[in-house]
Amino acid sequence: MQKTSLVLTVLGQDHPGLVDSLAAIVSEHGGNWVESRMAHLAGQFAGILRVEVEPQQAEALTAAIKQLTSSGLDSIVSADPSSATAEGGNLVDLDLMGVDQQGIVRKVSQVLAARGVNVEQLATECIAAPNTGQSLFHATAKLRLPEGLNTESLRGALEEVAADLMVELKLE
Repeated sequence: MQKTSLVLTVLGQDHPGLVDSLAAIVSEHGGNWVESRMAHLAGQFAGILRVEVEPQQAEALTAAIKQLTSSGLDSIVSADPSSATAEGGNLVDLDLMGVDQQGIVRKVSQVLAARGVNVEQLATECIAAPNTGQSLFHATAKLRLPEGLNTESLRGALEEVAADLMVELKLE
């Protein structure tokens, strides 16, 4: 029997033991924690994880996760019965760094969307420059190119935006 894949999103005030609470619920329902991304942002916990569970346990696991609202967590559970992912073309890494300014993500994402590029992972942060303390914006991403788009073509389009924003970028 094929397992059911559930994607869980959990948001709320961060505190020690939060991940353990999630892991305990998954384990109690015979689930397998397959992959996750979790972060502490401004005192808040934001997590997304994928678990696989026997179909007859999916509803009970979903209900148990929803009960976390009593401890101040909001959750969304999405079932993906197919567990299929659209792969597309090549996967490339983007690394971008420059002086922090409004609109960097918007301008870069416009270039990506216009070319049908899927952002599979994105991590951003503002850090202090070592010498000046000036705020630097740093982004890393995993990008899935659509069939027919090559890395050099995307690099050219991104370099135009990078020049306008005065940021450095690497695309590998």
